[in-house]
Parts: sequence; structure tokens; C-alpha cells
Amino acid sequence: MKHSFFKNKKSTLIILILIVLIILIILIVLLLILNDIKNNSPKAIINGKTINLELANTAQEQEQGLMYRNELDENSAMLFIFQDEQIRSFWMKNTLIPLDIIFIDSNNMIVDIQAAEPCKSDPCINYVSKYPAKYVLEVNQGYSERNNISIGDKLDMHLS
Repeated sequence: MKHSFFKNKKSTLIILILIVLIILIILIVLLLILNDIKNNSPKAIINGKTINLELANTAQEQEQGLMYRNELDENSAMLFIFQDEQIRSFWMKNTLIPLDIIFIDSNNMIVDIQAAEPCKSDPCINYVSKYPAKYVLEVNQGYSERNNISIGDKLDMHLS
């Protein structure tokens, strides 16, 4: 009887070890998948600084922008992508956080940066680019200065 008891205990231990190993393998695979998704998420690199992007491609996404948000992560931004390059005008109606609005031309060069304040009542200020832009990047106000981002800098965009 003692012999079968130890044999059953050994079998149980082996099964438990196998279950733990399988769980660990599943967790490792999930972490690798999540890391791959994170690495393939849209981002821009300016002066060696990586910014995680939320894309505003459609007219509806562009109209909504960052309205009604209470915060924006420090290394995050919203990138507005337009079909053409022209003078752009943005306003801050219903935007709760102060932003830097960075206007970017079709060569990915920054052509203008403006500090924008939330609009609490109509009429709201229009922030108009000094030069034509194909892209507009909205980051937390002061981000450009804190990271030495200025007019003439180029962005390296990874959008897919």
C-alpha cells in the first residue's frame, strides 16, 4: 500500500508541474502577442523621442479630436491625417486640456507650433497654421518645449 501511495503522489506532482508549465507557456505567448501589438501601434519619433499616436483619419474622428478628455498621457498624442496639404485651422471647443498644436507638412517637417488653451465659452479662438500642413499633432501643452521640439524638426512616422 505504501508503494502505490507514493506512486500516486509522484503522479500528482508530475501532473501539477505540467499544468504550471502549460500556464507559464500560455502567459509567455500572451505577453509576446501584447508586446507585438504595442510595437506595431502607431507612433512618431521626433528628436529621438517616441510618441504613441491615436489616429484621427475620418471626418468624424477629426471633428471629435480630444474633446471631453480629462487627460492625455505624457508621451501620447492625437495625429490628424488629411488628404491634402493646406492651411489648417483648429479650435479647442469642449477640449478640457491645454495642448500644443503641431502643424506638419507633407515632408513630415514641423512648420508651426501653437500653444492652445481650452475654450470655455463661444466664440472660441481659431489656431491657424502659418504654413500649409498635411498632418496636425496634438500633445500636452509644453510637451514641445520640454522635449526640444521646434519648427523645422522632422517626424519619423510609423502609422501601421
